[in-house]
Amino acid sequence: MTRNGHAGWRVLVMAAFAGTAALAVLLTRVPGRPAHAALSAARSPDPCAATGLDAWLGEGAAGHGTSYTLEFTNVSARACSLDGYPEVSAYAGSQVGSPAARDASVPPRPVTLAPGATAHAVLYVTGTARFAAAACGRVTAPDLRVSPPGEAAARPAYLPVRLPACSRPGPRFLSVQPVQARPGVPGAAGPLRG
Repeated sequence: MTRNGHAGWRVLVMAAFAGTAALAVLLTRVPGRPAHAALSAARSPDPCAATGLDAWLGEGAAGHGTSYTLEFTNVSARACSLDGYPEVSAYAGSQVGSPAARDASVPPRPVTLAPGATAHAVLYVTGTARFAAAACGRVTAPDLRVSPPGEAAARPAYLPVRLPACSRPGPRFLSVQPVQARPGVPGAAGPLRG
């Protein structure tokens, strides 16, 4: 090999060594703040408080009974999360019959709501005709009482909707799915505020 060939080889080896050393320093360096920021970002927001939500009822759809969407809009200034089933019951000055049964056909998953974002839960009203009159005590309930998941003791929303109900406890004429991401009624005209 010529003298210039050895010099070129040495420059190449030194450049490779310098690059490897710089990469090793970068990879072993422990960032202080970015790691903390990543942990904070991974933590889910606090649960939504009933006072920071606006609950409203989407349009009903007929089928085997009637289904509605219960919409929950985050009206607070901070992101929050909903996870699980809302508490729902027919209401006429007090609870009418049994509360809504939990429909497990959709698995519960946490839903993060940014300020102004909406999520929904599907509510099924099976009607009262399938229950014996004496066991049901058929009435018409003028409202639904709705509380977001984990907020049953908080101030519920009362949503106007005339629906057939069983006044006696036992028959399950209502069932509800867990809260799901996105509005259930895109482009709805407006909420019935609770």
